[in-house]
Amino acid sequence: MALEISTERDGNVLYQQKESDDQFVDWRGREANPKKHGGIRAAALTCVVGVLINMVFLSNAINFVSYFRLSMHYSPATSANMVTNFMGTSFLLSIVGGFICDSLFTSFTTFITFCAINLVGVILLAIQAQFTHLRPAVDVKPSLFQATILYIGLYAFAAGIAGLNVALPAHGADQLDHNDARLISAFLNWFNFAICLGGLISSTVMVWVEDHIGWNWSFLITVTALSFSLVIFVTGTPFYRHKRPTAGNSLTRIITVLACAARNWKASSNERMGNQYAVSPINRSRADGQSYDKLKFLDKALIGNTISVAHVEETRTFLGLLPIFASTIMMNCCLAQVETFSVVQGSKMNRKLHNFEIPTQSLNVPPLFIMLASIPLCERFQHKSRMLQPLWRIGLGIALASGSMAVAALVEAKRREAAHNDVTLSVFWLGWQFFLLGVCDVLTLGGMLEFFYSEAPSTMRSMCAALSWCSISLGYFLSSVLVSIANSVSGKFGTQWLGGDDLNHMRLDLFYTLLGILNTVNFLNYIYWAKRY
Repeated sequence: MALEISTERDGNVLYQQKESDDQFVDWRGREANPKKHGGIRAAALTCVVGVLINMVFLSNAINFVSYFRLSMHYSPATSANMVTNFMGTSFLLSIVGGFICDSLFTSFTTFITFCAINLVGVILLAIQAQFTHLRPAVDVKPSLFQATILYIGLYAFAAGIAGLNVALPAHGADQLDHNDARLISAFLNWFNFAICLGGLISSTVMVWVEDHIGWNWSFLITVTALSFSLVIFVTGTPFYRHKRPTAGNSLTRIITVLACAARNWKASSNERMGNQYAVSPINRSRADGQSYDKLKFLDKALIGNTISVAHVEETRTFLGLLPIFASTIMMNCCLAQVETFSVVQGSKMNRKLHNFEIPTQSLNVPPLFIMLASIPLCERFQHKSRMLQPLWRIGLGIALASGSMAVAALVEAKRREAAHNDVTLSVFWLGWQFFLLGVCDVLTLGGMLEFFYSEAPSTMRSMCAALSWCSISLGYFLSSVLVSIANSVSGKFGTQWLGGDDLNHMRLDLFYTLLGILNTVNFLNYIYWAKRY
């Protein structure tokens, strides 16, 4: 967003925010023609690619726990932590992709680069799954060489998906008019629909392939799908428009503003600045009605003539997003359980439906169907209902995460009790926690993507959108930390909650209870910051 500055009669500064004229070019570097380049057609193509990208990612991620346990012979706890670390890395590195999109390359170039890295990782995993000598023998842990191949492939995959998660929606949104907020919102809703559709395919078709044909075929299919997505993306080159990267480094600008504000901390609020504006503007307002009076200490960076007003407001806007971002981390820690301990739970339960055995990873299919049906409705009524606005959706998702952990704790307690009586519960008992977490995931991810992207400065849209994925990342890492802390503390008072290989002797129900309590406190924290935003 560009900033206009005008002076009131009393000498105070009035800040107004307007949409800057972003520079768009075609694939040859010439000025983009609105009649030929960009538009809904180009944006829709990114949604198609998004279906394939998310299918590739989730078809591996939701079943990695089983692969690590059954094919690579790691323990359940180690496998769960390996998945959370993989997921955490794949989302955390998205901030790097966002920085590259905003400051170094176009989103198109960023997508091509990270898709190639992703492809290398999936190919390595496919090769390892194809040849038995690259995997350990039964009841034998992987050798150093086998583990090295696994981790290189795994983290090349993680690095690749990190860039794709940021570059693809940014590229799609760049095809549209940023002055039309409803159009951008509609695109992000449909992009979220594409993510859910990819998840549905991974939870049905790909899970069946992994369980009945083998991981080697699953990896081969994902290699093919990823290659196909790259081909589809490239075919849109003639009618894409590309936003030129912003000159300079946004992170450097933010650090410089903070350093200048700290250096001038003791300066008088009435001290005059080199640009003749007052440090403490009183009647400042934005075109959207929000006040610039938050984080007023940043105004002291304007003392002198080294920092522009635009850079101060860019910093103020970015810092204003961070409390909302931080409030979503604990909720994503709860979501991490879908790909980890919930999968292990399902493996210990009765998955028979007549003559058909239900894969545990497919339990999120019903909520995915519901979400796929609800997203078009949400898009249609979003601007008519306050409860469908981004901050409300995020808050509802956080509340549902607490409810899902309470349900998960009760179900696990009942499952353990039944197991001790030599009774195996039906896997359908896990349905409610999968349903609540599935609804929570769609509400919060869609809400975060729209909130962070729409509220971001124009120079930092990709990086701010990456906060959505970074929140997921930190949630997964927090899950690993809490597992370690829970084991360490409980071990001092007897048996570790999550120690050993047998889930029937663990106290997963207590761990779920802990997550529910922590997230409820986090929900109250979120309400505080959301009201202040």
